[in-house]
Amino acid sequence: MDFKLDKAHQLQQQLFRNFAETEIKPLAKDMDEAEAYDMELLAKIQKCGFLGIPYAREYGGAGSDTLAYTLCMEEMSKIDASTGIMISVHTSLCCSCINNFGTEDQKQRFLRPLIDGSKVGCYGLTEPGAGSDVQGAQTTAVKDGDEWVINGSKIFTTNSGFADTCVLFALTDRSVPAAKGMTAFIVDLKEMPGISVSDNIERMGIRAASNCIVSYENVRVPADRVLGQVGKGFKIAMAALDCGRIGIAAQSVGIAQGALDEAIKYAKERKQFGKPVIAFQNSQFKVAEMQTKIDAARLMTWRAAVAEDNHETFGPLAAMAKLFASDVANEVTRYAVQLMGGYGYCREYPVERAMRDAKITEIYEGTSEVMKMVIAGSMKLK
Repeated sequence: MDFKLDKAHQLQQQLFRNFAETEIKPLAKDMDEAEAYDMELLAKIQKCGFLGIPYAREYGGAGSDTLAYTLCMEEMSKIDASTGIMISVHTSLCCSCINNFGTEDQKQRFLRPLIDGSKVGCYGLTEPGAGSDVQGAQTTAVKDGDEWVINGSKIFTTNSGFADTCVLFALTDRSVPAAKGMTAFIVDLKEMPGISVSDNIERMGIRAASNCIVSYENVRVPADRVLGQVGKGFKIAMAALDCGRIGIAAQSVGIAQGALDEAIKYAKERKQFGKPVIAFQNSQFKVAEMQTKIDAARLMTWRAAVAEDNHETFGPLAAMAKLFASDVANEVTRYAVQLMGGYGYCREYPVERAMRDAKITEIYEGTSEVMKMVIAGSMKLK
């Protein structure tokens, strides 16, 4: 058992860190204020290969692993959580579905452009009346000859404002529960008639990320766009969320570490009662406690990532990592604002943005309550 990164992962970590500092940091505040992602920055991320990190070179990916992907997620999210979630949804949700369940033809047609930097992906599962309760989904797909006709809407679809490809989940058999009657489809958001994308949903945090309602009205999808087997979409959706939870755990670690780093930097310079704020023992003890929790969350995230890379059962580990890391992110960012006092509450400094961004980590890719259900379910308590 080795808790250290090998040389290759250390080099990747430094690459991600340098990119975040030089390319993302100058834009992060303005993107948050504008509530829009910078398309030139997105193009640089695509060009650098950051959207295909854990995928095979034969499909245009970087040929690395999930651990490297978590390193990318942490470093990007230290600076800008909106960048983190853009990469996460594309990589963990959209691409993983096609990579793990697609045919060879589908991988060549749809996965390759997603991971080689040509296109961006999103994931359509959540509906206005069906969040944690996926069984409440209402979007339908009805067979008509060699096509499926899709009607319904999906909400909180991250990346949908500029994404090309969406892995969409719809009910193909309403006579049975969604777990047995849901099917996954690969759709082209920009090319298929009948698809409309709303303006961005106004949100508390991750404001630069694209997050819209996507509506489907008599959208005709060829049968070769069915992902996996008809009626097996629920399994695909849940498998993708297991992957996504590792990404969100890493995002949480990044948000927390970035906020704590900023607060310490400020506390070393800010003087109160004749000495720097960080010189007070109370500050030192609290900073030590926060860093300990961040490191624990990081190691839990790495454990889940390595388990996935080793093809072991990783779902419960991912749920544990997300549950703990998201809680740590919220605790640390609140403390970072408190340590900086009134200045921490001002938008001049990034810690208030980190505090706003942290909250969503307890909600998307499964709420903290759902994580507890997943963990308890793996413990064979009954």
